[in-house]
Amino acid sequence: MAARRTHRPIGFGLALVAFLIDQAAKWAVVNPLRLPERQLIEILPIFDLRFVENHGVSMGFLTAGSQAERWLLVGLTALIACVVTLWLWRERRRGDAIALGLVLGGAVGNIVDRVRFGYVVDFLDLHFGEWHPFLVFNVADAAITIGVLLLVLRALLTRERRDPAEKLNA
Repeated sequence: MAARRTHRPIGFGLALVAFLIDQAAKWAVVNPLRLPERQLIEILPIFDLRFVENHGVSMGFLTAGSQAERWLLVGLTALIACVVTLWLWRERRRGDAIALGLVLGGAVGNIVDRVRFGYVVDFLDLHFGEWHPFLVFNVADAAITIGVLLLVLRALLTRERRDPAEKLNA
């Protein structure tokens, strides 16, 4: 029996890189750039750094209004991160391991914020004039979104190769 190839090092390595970039970016906007005090730094006509304390999960859903709800969100997102970790551990496809690594690194980055601050630090604001097609987000959110999109695209655009013997038995 041939050994099954694993892409764990790629997935977990990418999770670590996504986590470190996310935390470094949040540190930079909070400390040297003092974004919480300044609130807004205009970078480009379509892009600003804008400080937002995100007490919710995604797009304002599941907003934590109390300490109990905050810790419930921490627990829920930690459970999801555990499921992603298990999935990544078992994953054999390199592309899916990469996608899961992005999701895991982003999830852990946001969990760390919620534990440390009680909210997630969001600061990236892409807009077109007064139209803001996205809520203010962070590197972790971008990593999670890209990872999920990669998983969805792979699921929609590829088909599993079936063993020819299965076709005969079907």
